[in-house]
Amino acid sequence: MPIATVNPANGETLKTYEPMGEEELERRLQLAEATFRTYRTTSFAERARLLTRAAELLDEDQADIARTITTEMGKPIVQARAEAAKCAKAMRWYAEHAPGLLADEEPAEADVKDSGASRVVVRYRPLGPVLAVMPWNFPLWQVVRFAAPALMAGNVGLLKHASNVPQTALYLEELFHRAGFPEGCFQTLLVGSAAVDEILRDERVKAATLTGSEPAGRAVAATAGEMIKKTVLELGGSDPFVVMPSADLDRAAEVAVNARVQNTGQSCIAAKRFIVHSEVYDAFTERFVDGMKALKVGDPMDEATQVGPLSSERGRDDLEELVDDARRAGATVLCGGHPLRRPELPGWYYPPTVLAGITREMRIHREEAFGPVATLYRAADLDEAVLIANDSLFGLSSNVWTRDEAEAERFARDLAAGGVYVNGMTVSHPAFPFGGVKRSGYGRELSGHGIREFCNITTVWHGA
Repeated sequence: MPIATVNPANGETLKTYEPMGEEELERRLQLAEATFRTYRTTSFAERARLLTRAAELLDEDQADIARTITTEMGKPIVQARAEAAKCAKAMRWYAEHAPGLLADEEPAEADVKDSGASRVVVRYRPLGPVLAVMPWNFPLWQVVRFAAPALMAGNVGLLKHASNVPQTALYLEELFHRAGFPEGCFQTLLVGSAAVDEILRDERVKAATLTGSEPAGRAVAATAGEMIKKTVLELGGSDPFVVMPSADLDRAAEVAVNARVQNTGQSCIAAKRFIVHSEVYDAFTERFVDGMKALKVGDPMDEATQVGPLSSERGRDDLEELVDDARRAGATVLCGGHPLRRPELPGWYYPPTVLAGITREMRIHREEAFGPVATLYRAADLDEAVLIANDSLFGLSSNVWTRDEAEAERFARDLAAGGVYVNGMTVSHPAFPFGGVKRSGYGRELSGHGIREFCNITTVWHGA
């Protein structure tokens, strides 16, 4: 895939970039290693000052970088601005909380004495250069939620961003440089996917984090395993959205629409499978389908647009194949169901779509639908709802709508997912751990759990 900005709203190629050559890549790896030697010794106060400045600059740049994001991957402009604001918030959160999250820990006195020590301290030390392989769908947020904790921990970052968001990738390097971070603290590597393996094998790179597809995750995990390097993987998701009889149906349906079509449905944590108790199935379905039909599809630069184009022609075609497969296998299309090809919408548009009558034989039951397509399931009771929800290779997050506390606790206990959101949609927040199980990956981002992923947890033992 070429490294290029291609506007998904009209298919126009706006700018292309040559991949970095071996000499430039080597220079940047040398720089990362050299910078780490000194940056690792900086104080939390200094790191916080720099990260806070980056947040301030990002706030100032919000309108411009939002337009860049929308141009490169089609995110509705209102959502692009919100993404930039969220990144600045996360930077400030880590600038404030990192010192406490990584503070030295002293084990219980009895355990210290039992070990024969006079004192034991557990310290969190940085690992070194960390390679981040990041996707296009949240081109700022996915990077910042790695970079903010990594930089506050004393690591340095090497970003291999998706090839269709090169301008956003270069902006991120520039942002941290303008904020005053030492040269080499955060570098964007304009390289193709084929270069990732070689970079990860380099001994100067100490760990890797990847957000993206399952095949990409397998490749990075395989190489990291061979090289014995730490990885964090956040891969696909096919999150369930369960609606029980006690739910507020009006509110549940309203949130369900937003949960499905956020970022034009191109989100790993978007609700994708809607599992509805038979007692309220018809009532919920009517509300949900009406809400999906009412969405405004159009130019992502238009402030009123709620659903923009998919990021690529390939993405639209893949989604079309999933829907066509389900239709041929007997699924009922309640709205949408065909790509939008109109003179006023020359890009890669697919309308909000709802499918019912899903069976296990359909590809869309097993695969992630990366676009504004929802699948409806009918559940006879709570037990069947749990079975359907867990009948997936993925386990990123989940949503449950019920006003019955016992039901909520049962779902929290039994759903195989990295998150359970009760009477709300899945959102990521810097204070809470984020990640999945099964083929959705492993490890956690955000919160104290995320910042410690790329730390050397060191036991310092003093004899009596």
